[in-house]
Amino acid sequence: MPHHKHKERSTFSGSVGFVLAAAGSAIGLGNLWRFPYLAAKDGGGLFLVVYLILVITFGYTLLMSEVGIGRKTKQSSLTAYGVLGGRKWNWLGYISAIVPFFILPYYAVIGGWVTKYATVFITGHGLDAADDAFFGGFITSGAQPIIFNLLFLGATVFIIYQGVNKGIENMSKILMPILLVMILGISIFAVLLPGSEETAGRSGLDGFWVFLIPDVTGLTFKGLCYVVMDAMGQLFYSISVAMGIMVTYASYFKDEENLVKSVNRIEFFDTLVAFLAGVMIIPVVFVFMGKEGMSSAGPGLMFVAIPKAFAAMGKMGTIIGIIFFLMVIMAALTSCMSILEAVVSGLMDKFGWSRKKATLIEGTIAAVLGIIVCLGYNVFYFEYTLPNGAVGQILDIFDYLTNNVLMPILAIGTCLLIGWAVKPKTVIDEATKNGERFGRKTLYIIMVKFVTPILLAFLLLSAFGLI
Repeated sequence: MPHHKHKERSTFSGSVGFVLAAAGSAIGLGNLWRFPYLAAKDGGGLFLVVYLILVITFGYTLLMSEVGIGRKTKQSSLTAYGVLGGRKWNWLGYISAIVPFFILPYYAVIGGWVTKYATVFITGHGLDAADDAFFGGFITSGAQPIIFNLLFLGATVFIIYQGVNKGIENMSKILMPILLVMILGISIFAVLLPGSEETAGRSGLDGFWVFLIPDVTGLTFKGLCYVVMDAMGQLFYSISVAMGIMVTYASYFKDEENLVKSVNRIEFFDTLVAFLAGVMIIPVVFVFMGKEGMSSAGPGLMFVAIPKAFAAMGKMGTIIGIIFFLMVIMAALTSCMSILEAVVSGLMDKFGWSRKKATLIEGTIAAVLGIIVCLGYNVFYFEYTLPNGAVGQILDIFDYLTNNVLMPILAIGTCLLIGWAVKPKTVIDEATKNGERFGRKTLYIIMVKFVTPILLAFLLLSAFGLI
């Protein structure tokens, strides 16, 4: 424990505030951009089934562990692991602080890209965005990506500067309901898209079935393992685990509130939105670009394929495009807030800094790193082959380091700490201290001690190109 006593720790006003903030953190670019792309790549319904099984086992275990650690220690992740397990577990705290520190700059860069697209649609130039060269032209141009990155990061810093209740909770309570309504609206619109001669008779409903029905043609065991690995990597993003965020948010969660119920709600909201993101994006891309268009490269799906589909809708496409990109901004903003908060809260707990000081210092560092990431597409452009075989620029290297290396290591460490050092009983007692029922107790114990660390070890080996 830090030697200086803190003034009273901020808390969320209740479980609704906590759930909306945590769901807001979880529902971000990972759900709206990575999930549909992976589902399209991994046989639609097959990915969905694997993902859902992992959510209620693997994802639940990590989420429950982190929320338990956060509320029990009342510390941000930087200091929580050491408080719970003793000094020899401090290294987990350091990793959990490094992860959001590295994610923040490039997440804000992508947030800037989304902001640019929203601006393009709002100013009535949506058709330009459908041009194949538009995205590449924008990210390789000098000043523009930097300006949009700083705008997006500035908004994030402003909210976190306001604090837990005034900033995070109030923004989440406003943005999350709007976000859900927009996602539902576009999903319904996407499924109801009619087939026409231009689209070779493909309708939104056809695309919906592609997303829902598992396609196992030519599936091998190795192929299935890849789907499992993809779904597992996606889960980190989807439920915001292994980034210090859930530990930090849970440290603001009141003791008398029902932790088990809140975790179930975060899990439900998040899975619903990931599912709806698929319903919203896959039918649209399927109708206008066929099955081939669906499996086109990752970032391209949101920034190349979707604008093309909107352009094909005529006038309506501009309106839907505005709503779509505004919605993505909200999702990206609530997630970016949580990433910044995880770092800021750690600096406050560790060094006793004020929120203002911590936010401004971290915001400045993220701005500098973000500019370097933007310049990775022009001035500092190079291609580097990563251990897992992917070729990337600066942004991809940041992403690889956090998502493929540090997050699995942090998650394995968390399982070892809870499963073996302080025992699962620590989290179970924390979750049931007001007499709540812990429904998946046996499953949780088996998962946290054995299954989850083994699955994570495979994920880590595949990141290093060893399997």
